[in-house]
Amino acid sequence: MKYSFKNDYSEGCHEKILQVLVRTNGEQTVGYGEDPYCRQAREAIRQELKGPAEIYFLTGGTQTNLLAISALLRPHECAVGTELAHIHTHETGAVEATGHKILTVLPEHGKLTPRRVETLLQGYTDHHMVKPRLLYISNATEVGTVYTKEEIQALRELCDRRDLYLFLDGARLSSALCAEGSCVTLEDLRNLCHVFTIGGTKSGALFGEALVFSEPELARDFAYMVKQKGALLAKGRLLGLQFLTLFQPGDTGEKLLYEIGRQENQRAMALRKGLEELGIPFLEESPSNQQFPILENALLQAMEKDYAFETMGAVDESHTCIRLVCSFMTPASAVEEFLQDLRRKMEALSF
Repeated sequence: MKYSFKNDYSEGCHEKILQVLVRTNGEQTVGYGEDPYCRQAREAIRQELKGPAEIYFLTGGTQTNLLAISALLRPHECAVGTELAHIHTHETGAVEATGHKILTVLPEHGKLTPRRVETLLQGYTDHHMVKPRLLYISNATEVGTVYTKEEIQALRELCDRRDLYLFLDGARLSSALCAEGSCVTLEDLRNLCHVFTIGGTKSGALFGEALVFSEPELARDFAYMVKQKGALLAKGRLLGLQFLTLFQPGDTGEKLLYEIGRQENQRAMALRKGLEELGIPFLEESPSNQQFPILENALLQAMEKDYAFETMGAVDESHTCIRLVCSFMTPASAVEEFLQDLRRKMEALSF
């Protein structure tokens, strides 16, 4: 295999994070996230949020989603997302295993919209059915699209009218915030979302997600839930060190989190431009580090002999959508070689 575009966490971690982990390896600190590095990391994130927030560090996305959503909901309440929602399609029913149903609506370019939610809410009006209480969105979405500030504002306004929580899964938030045309900031998310996550695993960290409660009262007793569910990492400083580094300046002077997101996007945009020049269509107009080209099946079979990528599903009898993801370590040479190989195979197959 020449290169894997399967995901953005196949490699270890960003060199700056690795250097910090090595440099502090011999230090002794208190455990369970009560160490100075976790405190400093929380403060660094709050400075970026420009306001108060309760912040918890957890190891993975599924763990974070199920803990946060189950903590926010009462037993009879449920979450609402699109049919593509990660908690619905890729987390083995983790949220539903906590006793909370997930209701879904059709996405619009991968996004949850107030119009679709309002239509759904009309069918859930009494105690004979579950009570919709939380809207779940991903940014970037499961098909690489990115929410605008206005779109998130519209969802928050709906939540305020309908007494709902707005939860944003930011597993790829660094890519979304740095996408071309995006004007959303972490401060905006603190103002608009009740709870959101800042992904580390897919943004250059070895592992880790930061869970942000914009309204601190929503985090009441959350530490108890983290411990009870076996999610409290004894060596919590490993999470704090990584997020502290992500919120320090990188080589360009920009926070490393944004530097990583920008680099991932640049590689993905180069890949997209090359595919477009070859006449390859796309499932969606994605400005993020995930791209979803549609290939002739014969071409797909030829490419997957040399490259790893996700197959999303058939578009018609002769075409299939695939997913190509660029990470913080994807070299420009890998993108160039993929495009050159694709061109050669298209010529060989007379496309």
